[in-house]
Amino acid sequence: MRTDLTVNGQSRTIEADPRTTLLDALRHHLKLTGTKKGCDHGQCGACTVIAGGRRINSCLSLACMHDGDEVVTIEGLGTPETLSALQEAFVRHDGFQCGFCTPGQICSATAMLEELQAGWPSHVTADVASAPALTVEEVSERMSGNLCRCSAYPNIVDAIMEIAGRGRA
Repeated sequence: MRTDLTVNGQSRTIEADPRTTLLDALRHHLKLTGTKKGCDHGQCGACTVIAGGRRINSCLSLACMHDGDEVVTIEGLGTPETLSALQEAFVRHDGFQCGFCTPGQICSATAMLEELQAGWPSHVTADVASAPALTVEEVSERMSGNLCRCSAYPNIVDAIMEIAGRGRA
């Protein structure tokens, strides 16, 4: 099945079985290996990408469902030479240990900061009628779908809080 995507700002076309996940399309068809296959069940968040402006677990989504969509992977957020502000903050705060979950963490945090800025409430938002407050609890709740086996959570939250305080990812 032919699927047309805009991936990291580039028009891309893949020919793949309609059962091919977005994760496998990115890794195997487009050779974008920054997005990781962790649990392959949508429970760890290692495969998080931004599709249509929202963070998703790419292992749970078929590539053909995103025909015509814009998809952003970790490779689209920054390069080794020009890191995004959030990537720089992860480095500064040592927001990774082994690094396996880091691409999903950064993609998720990038979209999560946009959700927070747009005023989307979370489960821990005290007053859903007003803008959510930037708190450790709020950030932790919003990032709870991304697991880190090395337990770098405090450093991840510190990196996100730093960037959220600046208002840009």
